Order: sequence, then structure tokens, then C-alpha cells
Amino acid sequence: MDATRRGFLDALLSTPSPSGYETRGQEVWLEYVGEFADEVRTDAYGNAVAVHRGTGEGPSLAFAGHADEIGFIVRRITEEGFLRIGPIGGADRTVSKGQHVLVHGDRPVPGVVGQTAIHLRDPDADADVDDVEELFVDVGATDAEGARELVEVGDPVTVRGQEVDLAGDRVAARGMDNRVGTWAAAEGLRRAVDADVDATVYAVSTVQEEVGLQGARMIGFELDPDAVYAVDVTHATDHPGPDTKQRTGVELGAGPVVVRGSTNHARLVELARGAASDAGIDVQLQAAGTRTSTDADAFVTARGATPSMYLGVPNRYMHTPVEVVDLTDLDATAELLATVAGRVDAETTFGVL
Repeated sequence: MDATRRGFLDALLSTPSPSGYETRGQEVWLEYVGEFADEVRTDAYGNAVAVHRGTGEGPSLAFAGHADEIGFIVRRITEEGFLRIGPIGGADRTVSKGQHVLVHGDRPVPGVVGQTAIHLRDPDADADVDDVEELFVDVGATDAEGARELVEVGDPVTVRGQEVDLAGDRVAARGMDNRVGTWAAAEGLRRAVDADVDATVYAVSTVQEEVGLQGARMIGFELDPDAVYAVDVTHATDHPGPDTKQRTGVELGAGPVVVRGSTNHARLVELARGAASDAGIDVQLQAAGTRTSTDADAFVTARGATPSMYLGVPNRYMHTPVEVVDLTDLDATAELLATVAGRVDAETTFGVL
């Protein structure tokens, strides 16, 4: 990955973007795509769209990733000056204690999620994990008045994770879910523009996926594309943690994941696999027997029946502050999207009958 592309990814990862509070992250994304898109626009909730205007012949494609990340929200300030919090999306209570956090009010306020010292805990109770609503953030205030000078109820909170380069092409950070999806959507569009593809291609950065796929429902109706590839992380289970029954066979460094079944439209699956073959891109397969739990599930019915597919980027340790991806998988995902766009022409149809 070259320095410009890596810089874009780093900027996305370093900009907190919890669900419902995505504005700063969307500004980073819009600045990048504005350099090459024919048009950029947003809606009232901050869903962002960049467009390459094709020849007008053949179907239009959308490449979508969601901008938001999990986090917490301040729900109460105690008389002692501590912040009681609730989850934003699927915050993992098992890794939340003892973390450095930022409370995003008028200005970022540093804090820590309190954890009783091991010396003072009942060892027999250590197996019990507190719900997020039982946790508290310490910002250093000595009373409620002091805390209220810094934060308000409703301020979002994110873990203050550090992006770290691991061995080879692997990178660890919080918020890979789903900065990698918005990166791939933007980069797939850029490469499609460079190739001057005939298809009209949209790159979309949606909001509020982690709290119910809300942004995809909003923008899917307004945009009305002919087909959507929703790019999101998927579980790489090539590490010691998962039980056998939870293993997907997905590995880091083995390429993007084409998901089959359920929402995933058979023609889009076929198109993605053919494009991968053309470009010499290794892909992995994954099954979805009921739903994908990604924006693809919302795009498919946002405006009638819209052919949609979930394209996965392998990710270890999802919804923790140490998510790990392989940059070769991410680069291949963007290349696959651009190759798909180059294969779409006036003869392309998506009917299955």
C-alpha cells in the first residue's frame, strides 16, 4: 500500500466516529474522495456519497462501507463526578474495564474506565463480567459540578486505542470495523475512475450501521443503485480463540471474502468471482444461511429488491480495541471492486430467472 493510501487509512482510524456521531470521520472521507469523484454529497444524517458518472449505459453499482464504530455514551453523572455509561452498538464488556477513553464533548476529555485493583477483588467473583451499564468513567473530577464542566449526558465515548504495525503487512487498531470498508469503497471508486469504466459507480460511506443498519436504509432508498457491494469486516478465525463450531475457515492474508447465500445475490457473487479470476485475486468463500448482519441486508430491500452482496475483509478480534487486518487483503478488496466495475456494461443484467 503506497503512502497516500496508507495515509488515508491512518486518518480514518485516528478519527473517532461512534454511531450517531460520525461527522468528523465523514469529513475525512469526503476530503479524500473529492479529489477524484465527479460529485460528492451528503444527506441530513451524514451518509456520504461520491459518484463516477459513466456513459449511462448498463447498470449502476454502489460500493458501500459503514463509517460508524462501536463505543459508549454518557448516560448519567454521579454526585462524586464519575460518568455512568451505556453501549453504542455491540460494545464488548469483557474488554472494557481498565481502558483509556476519550469523551467527545465540546472538546475531547480524557478518562479511564475504572477497574477495582486485583488486590481488592474477591477472586471468586472474577468470573462474573459487569454489564456496560455497570461500568464508570473517571475523568478526574472530584464532584458532579466539576464533571459537568467537562462533559454532558449524551456525549459519546471511544476507547483511546493506538494503531500499531505488526509483523509483515498486518496492522492492529480499534475501529477497523469498519474503516476498512469505507477505505475500500473510496479506493475502489478511485481505481474505477482511473480505469475510466463505463459504469456509473457510487462510493458510499453510511452511518449508524452498528445500531441497526439505519444509514443504509436511508441512502439505499435515495440512491436507488442497480446493485450494491457492501464491504465490511468478517471474522478471521485463524487464531487460538474460537471454538471449533465457530471457525469459518477465513484467514488473514488469503484475500477478500465472497459471501454466499441469504442476501447475497447469485449474479453479484458470480460477477465478483469472475472479476477475481480475471485480476488474479485470491478470494475466500463464506456461507450466510440466514442474514449477513451487514448493510447488505438493508440495501437489498431499501427500495424494492436491490441485488446486494456482502464482501468481507478478514479481521481478527472484532469489536475489541485490537482488531487486526492484513493490508494485502484490504488492497485486494479495492482492486476487486474496481475490476467488477470494469466488467459491467450494457449487456449486464442481474435477473436470476
